[in-house]
Amino acid sequence: MPAATPGTPSLLRAMNDRAALELLLTHGPLSRTRIGHLTGLSKPTASQLLARLEAAGLVVATGTDGGRPGPNAQLYALNARAAHVGGLDVTPEGVVAAVADLSGTVVGGFELPYAEGAEAVAQVTAALDGAVAAAGLHRDDLHRLVIATPGAFDPQTGRLRYASHLPGWHSPTLLDELAAALPMPVEYENDVNLAAVAEQRLGAARGHEDFVLLWNEEGLGAALVLGGRLHRGWTGGAGEVGFLPVPGHPLVRQVTRANSGGYQELAGAQVLPRLAREHGVEVPAAPGTDTGAGALPPAPGSAAAPPGPQVAAAVALLRRAAAEPEGPHLDFLRSYATVLATGLASLVAVLDPELVVLSGAVISAGGDPLRTLLQDELAEIAPSRPRLVAGEVHERPVLRGALESALAAAREEVFDTSR
Repeated sequence: MPAATPGTPSLLRAMNDRAALELLLTHGPLSRTRIGHLTGLSKPTASQLLARLEAAGLVVATGTDGGRPGPNAQLYALNARAAHVGGLDVTPEGVVAAVADLSGTVVGGFELPYAEGAEAVAQVTAALDGAVAAAGLHRDDLHRLVIATPGAFDPQTGRLRYASHLPGWHSPTLLDELAAALPMPVEYENDVNLAAVAEQRLGAARGHEDFVLLWNEEGLGAALVLGGRLHRGWTGGAGEVGFLPVPGHPLVRQVTRANSGGYQELAGAQVLPRLAREHGVEVPAAPGTDTGAGALPPAPGSAAAPPGPQVAAAVALLRRAAAEPEGPHLDFLRSYATVLATGLASLVAVLDPELVVLSGAVISAGGDPLRTLLQDELAEIAPSRPRLVAGEVHERPVLRGALESALAAAREEVFDTSR
């Protein structure tokens, strides 16, 4: 339909519809009277609004409010099944997929371990089909899909950069092949950026316009949020801090070929066993594989890919040291805080963020003892002193960020009743 003209009744109706839908999303089921009170609409106008939204399939009657004197009031809720979105987290270990309804509730999930020689399109479609089947849906029922990968797709060339360790994802025609296989709009985003989206919407960065998220799992990375928006850079590589040259490690050349740089070599997960031995901390020969990060329940019959051995070893060492932060354990934590601060200080000097969110299984395993030591070390070598906080989204933050990104776009479209 033609776009509504500013000030016309159709535009005002659309604005009121959106306001009511946002209220139902935030507060849950509400009565007509309560919606009228929160929006400032009269009772007749609120009644017309709810009838309109119910007819459009965006609102459903959901029982009555029987807790007050007088007649029970009909309650209305957002129709969470009005739209569904998908999110995928692609790693070298496999693909994790989830489907959420319009309220953000995860209704289906699936994990597909990496198989040697598997093509990217086949991986994506198999994982996605597993998740939509678990949700009782079909692939074409999804309103939008967001796919998280390491690195970033260069907007000029369409090729994946900064992620040579991701097998099968470097064909120059990959995006076209995925577009042909997937019937819904698809967005591709860096995995650490999506962890920041999750923290901004649901976690430690709510209400903050300028923050950095520092991530450490299979690699060191950062997400930069400036003025409330992700900063991606010209090629999508903003935040690839593992490539930073840093004091304390020889200069790494040919970094994209090596898929590593000074900061990664100085403070990546792989250095933790060596640092532990240097401080007299015993390094287990066969560490457990629990990353400490929460996970969406795997779908029946699916297999969860374990973390890589370097991450598992790093997590086990840091978790044990954080549980008893004294003596050699404290020295070990302090040494790791120093190498982390060496690269983080460069980000702080350039960006001057209000907040730094620490996320990823490795940093998270160090808990408050590591965070406090890192805060103190950063205060010694950085010109400003942002507050360091632990990430609060523990249940697959990358996947949760993919869903939140897809939901934001879907709600923008679905809640616009002027279309």
